[in-house]
Amino acid sequence: MAFFLTHFLHRQRRLNPDVVATVGMGTQQTWAQMSDRVARLASALQHLGVKTGDRIGILSGNSAQFAEVFFASWWVGAVVNPVNLRWSTPEMVYSLDDCQTEVLIVNDRFKAQALELQARSKSLRTIIHFGDGQTDPAMLSYESLISDAAPIPDADRNGTDLAAIFYTGGTTGFPKGVMVTHDNLCGSALNSRATVGMTPGTSALLIAPMFHVGGAAQMLTSIIDGKKMAFIPAFTPSDFLQAIQTHQIDYTFLVPTMIQMVLDHPARNEYDTRSLKTLSYGGSPISEGVLRRTRQAFPNAALRQNYGMTEFAGTITVLGPQFHTEQGESLGKLKSAGHPMLMSRIEIVDANGKEVPANTVGEIRVRSPGVMVGYWNKPELTAAALRDGWLYTGDAGRMDEDGFLFIVDRVKDMIVTGGENVYSAEVEQALAQHPSVAMSAVIGIPDDKWGEAVHAIVQLKNGHNVSAEALIEHVRELIANYKAPRSVEFRDALPISGAGKIQKGDLRKPFWDSRDRQIS
Repeated sequence: MAFFLTHFLHRQRRLNPDVVATVGMGTQQTWAQMSDRVARLASALQHLGVKTGDRIGILSGNSAQFAEVFFASWWVGAVVNPVNLRWSTPEMVYSLDDCQTEVLIVNDRFKAQALELQARSKSLRTIIHFGDGQTDPAMLSYESLISDAAPIPDADRNGTDLAAIFYTGGTTGFPKGVMVTHDNLCGSALNSRATVGMTPGTSALLIAPMFHVGGAAQMLTSIIDGKKMAFIPAFTPSDFLQAIQTHQIDYTFLVPTMIQMVLDHPARNEYDTRSLKTLSYGGSPISEGVLRRTRQAFPNAALRQNYGMTEFAGTITVLGPQFHTEQGESLGKLKSAGHPMLMSRIEIVDANGKEVPANTVGEIRVRSPGVMVGYWNKPELTAAALRDGWLYTGDAGRMDEDGFLFIVDRVKDMIVTGGENVYSAEVEQALAQHPSVAMSAVIGIPDDKWGEAVHAIVQLKNGHNVSAEALIEHVRELIANYKAPRSVEFRDALPISGAGKIQKGDLRKPFWDSRDRQIS
């Protein structure tokens, strides 16, 4: 059976036409109104020359328009390229040109940058603007396009048709485009619903960035549930608390860093957050101290941990609320990533792809409806990740005798800081472009706020001298700020193996020796 992503919007329009679908920025719309706007936007895109399989980019914070762009792209038969708003301009240009994105939709915040992107991009030909600000003469007005267009029928793209390309950090210094189909996104969302059921309640606050597959997946599951969706363009603790109170939100997702920021907000107790019934989190486990504070701050909320990756279009394991209670802590599963989803299979394997016994560390591989079809235009990386029907995650872990997954380390050289993936190779290549750097090794070190922090260990060229601050600023000019080192140390030489490789294990060991995990 082939899945249609637009089916869920059709369903809500028929069953709940007059029920509120989205709220935010002083506006709201019903499911019937959202469906009509999607069909009109798809029509406008078609008149602009968008054809089946073309790429539609969006550069914006979370908003109702972001959700409309997803569905209008699918409605017209196109493929969405959600651009990471935290990237540097060169990274954005790379993602646009890599998959030949010709149309880019931006909000007020990115109007000026969009013109620079168009000037530097080889593929981008049309910019569409939405927001309260005036549309630049070089752009088209989003609202005018919708109001002037007549709705068109759904193209009914489905199944193995490509739905989106989500760019993630690259092991070679360039982002990789993860290709996911209608079946992948639908399968992942339905897998979640088959595992945890329809989340109780009627409203969801979408905070996780929708340019990430996790944020997009939460948008999709909210539409499946028929939840009213509220949006925050950029996370702040006060905006989060205000949205919970104003819209009586009962479901949301945060990374542990965000949870801690909310808990530390001095005016937290001034907001009414009693409506919150489910608080999901992911990106890293939650510490026992933060868990206890969270239970106290949100006594009505059940906590749930999700472990996911861009490459499998959402969540792959869940640690349920029963393990986040005071009694559940004693079960010893809080540091795990939970059980596999109902329609997902996980194995821990050795270097030869052979499954290892319980509690033995190996590489995590996955079979799931959400597993990507590959990396755009990168056949070698695709072949390395997808083997014999399995996705090899690059994460090292173990499965205990009860079937709980514990993530121990990363086979691939990646750091997760504040829920964002940073590949060491990206940072090392940026450092290498500084005239004073002879060699560098970038590692993740423990950080109480962000889980892991990017740390650079640098060997300078003979006779050269440069400050840590100058190196950090140099990196920020080349790649996204969150990827830049938060700390730099200088050494006369880096440890090199007999094969000529930097021994990062030796460099990481002093930072992690006192921890029971090699990652956060």
